[in-house]
Amino acid sequence: MKLRRLARIALVARKYGLFLIAADSINNGLAKWFLTLISSRSHVQAPRGERMRRALEDLGPLFVKFGQLLSTRRDLLPEDVADELAKLQDQVPAFSSEKARELIEASLGRQIDDMFLDFQNIPVASASIAQVHFAIIRAGEHEGKKVAVKVLRPGMIEVIDKDLALMKTAARWIEKISSDGKRLKPREVVAEFNKYLHDELDLMREAANASQLRRNFSSTSGSGHLLRVPEMYWDYCCSTVITMERMHGIPISQIERLRENNIDLKKLSREGVEIFFTQVFRDGFFHADMHPGNIYVGDQPEDFGRYIALDFGIVGTLSDVDKQYLAQNFLAFFRQDYKRVAELHVQSGWVPKGTRIDELESAIRACIEPFFGKPLKEISLGQALMRLFQTSRRFNVEIQPQLVLLQKTLLNVEGLGRQLDPDLDLWKTAKPYLENWMHQQIGLKGFQSSLQWEAAQWSQILPALPRLLHQTLTHSNGRVDDQIEQLVKQQKRLNRALFWMVLMLAVLFGVVALDLLWPFLIGYSGPKGLF
Repeated sequence: MKLRRLARIALVARKYGLFLIAADSINNGLAKWFLTLISSRSHVQAPRGERMRRALEDLGPLFVKFGQLLSTRRDLLPEDVADELAKLQDQVPAFSSEKARELIEASLGRQIDDMFLDFQNIPVASASIAQVHFAIIRAGEHEGKKVAVKVLRPGMIEVIDKDLALMKTAARWIEKISSDGKRLKPREVVAEFNKYLHDELDLMREAANASQLRRNFSSTSGSGHLLRVPEMYWDYCCSTVITMERMHGIPISQIERLRENNIDLKKLSREGVEIFFTQVFRDGFFHADMHPGNIYVGDQPEDFGRYIALDFGIVGTLSDVDKQYLAQNFLAFFRQDYKRVAELHVQSGWVPKGTRIDELESAIRACIEPFFGKPLKEISLGQALMRLFQTSRRFNVEIQPQLVLLQKTLLNVEGLGRQLDPDLDLWKTAKPYLENWMHQQIGLKGFQSSLQWEAAQWSQILPALPRLLHQTLTHSNGRVDDQIEQLVKQQKRLNRALFWMVLMLAVLFGVVALDLLWPFLIGYSGPKGLF
């Protein structure tokens, strides 16, 4: 099966002339000749960006997602390739409307016409995992609500499992033949990707993720003005179909339309940074698929100029320990305190404990210092991460698999910010937010919050404390009595041993004394010995 899939990948690459693109980028004459020889000429006339897009579409959802990630990195790709790969975000070829209706009816156990008015057969969006149809709820509590119905593509699990099997094999080979294999933990990284990808195939999980994110950015949370998340209609949701509130907005990648609608792009870019840090450090729960196809900007009065998030299949979570270390690392970076960054890496176990702080500090300074004080258009987090990666190899930094999604999301955010406001100073925008967050976590506010959180636990523990104390003492008494009994037994044995020892010493002393005194008792007549 793996060999067939590898052969399929090679055939698709040949069909679309990808070997020719590779040949243009290498200098080895023999390799260039071989790649040119095995290349097909059938699609060579098409632009290279189109050929790459069509090849990724042919190879399936994993490759489409890879293309989606690449499309946000215009600093790494030629403009023609980036423009073409951007079409993967919401222009993947759709499957038939008849199949979509059949899947929806089978999954929800009702006829389309019984559930929805004006169900639109032509999908409004088609992505790598699912496609979306607009409809109106017919009856019930949400009668007349305009909704978007998302239905999973048929046969997805089998296709994805085949590609993941290849990735696992590649990860094992990397660990065996690469000097960095164990440090990079490729098998753990693939396992994380496997988990998140299969989570994305369960649309009920996506609906639950959306519900949680909506709650995090509600008006009561104080951040409702930043991000709009659609409501889920649970009566029309299952593992392969979900129904959500229909949202109205402009794709964030359509910059000219945003300008025509008088949306403040600079404000939008600053709020994008705030949304990212709010999700990561306040909630520890973040949208991890923030490519432009999943982010809109409201153009209606109720949501004007506000971010609208879609597609919640991939989310990331961070533990309190991860949040603390990340926040302190970011803040130390923004303050250009490279010694603190080095110390945090050692404390967190990301580098061996024997690492010299001064050497690591100097290496980090060389990576990051050139980027400070420059607008986003003149820097690249991708380049910074590449330099940090080269440094990490020298110091044996262990890659943290749980942070892979965060790294991916950070690159998405940088790509969005670069499009909206190239003059954005990422450091200056993020630093006040992180300082405020650290103050709330570690300062007096953090102490008060911890007390309030613990109070809920105390309210249950304190009334039960006398009973728990009594039980503890009772059990302790039982254990003490047993120990005392054992000690008494040991003491008795010791006393008996001491008695016999004293008796033997007394007998011996008596014999010696009699030997010394016997001559005087019978009269001395020379050294004749005893008796």
